[in-house]
Amino acid sequence: MNARVLPSLSALRAFEAAARHRSAKRAAQELSVTPTAISHQVRQLEEALGTALFVRTPRQLVLTAPGRELQQALTASFDAMAEAVARLRAPSARQAVTISATPAVVARWLLPRVEALHQRHPQLDLRFHVSHRPEALDGVTADVAVRYGSGQWPGLVAEKLFDTVFVPACSPALGLRRRADLPRHPLLHFAPLGVFDLDVDWAVWQRRARVPGLDVSAGPVFSDETHTVTAALAGQGVALMGRALITAELASGTLVQPFGPELPGQPFHLVYPVQRAGDPLVRAVRDWLLHEPEPERRTMPHA
Repeated sequence: MNARVLPSLSALRAFEAAARHRSAKRAAQELSVTPTAISHQVRQLEEALGTALFVRTPRQLVLTAPGRELQQALTASFDAMAEAVARLRAPSARQAVTISATPAVVARWLLPRVEALHQRHPQLDLRFHVSHRPEALDGVTADVAVRYGSGQWPGLVAEKLFDTVFVPACSPALGLRRRADLPRHPLLHFAPLGVFDLDVDWAVWQRRARVPGLDVSAGPVFSDETHTVTAALAGQGVALMGRALITAELASGTLVQPFGPELPGQPFHLVYPVQRAGDPLVRAVRDWLLHEPEPERRTMPHA
């Protein structure tokens, strides 16, 4: 049998993604590389084939006739390879799914719900990839993720899990009941370093509350939200937290929401690649999380 003569497989993969999305930027997001790398790989492929695959316009990539022919063949081939790999990856009775989420979401929202997944799918092992970064959902780093944001991520299905409302919360030992007394207590801040900027923080809260004498730049800063919760539970100050992640503490009274205002944030979504929407493992995780009830809203004073 004659050896196959093929261009670089990485170049073929970069072209197929760019052709499918009609965008080097979206292809780069899918493959976790830079748009420059995608463009470089595509140009190398065009040089190797001796033909143009795209007409490059300011708005999008337009396939030439040879480009359309190659994209159809590659998409079908990559889909077939992905299905074969999926079948071979978990031949035993036990199967595993890796879910990526932030430390707080894993510790405070997912872990309390794991038993429900075990009851539904006793042969499915859940693996957690804990990170503040939006990791690649390539089936190696992670399969699915829980992400905070608008729900607009190219190449991914995003299904809303729950809304987020940020509220002031603290230990009842502080005896804090009025906004006017807040400047006498330390503020606890959550700021993940170098990953993303929060759309809700104490500065945003103060623009609504207008508490006289409140210095929103003071107080300890934590890069892990779970540490912020721990500090609040220990009575070390007042934190501005997503209420969905502290429902158990609010219900038990170990944390209280002494006053408002409450600030709406963006929702948390379950996300997974479009091409894995029919994957039985992804469907199992999807059905598990989407059947979980939204965290209950607790009515708090706004004085």
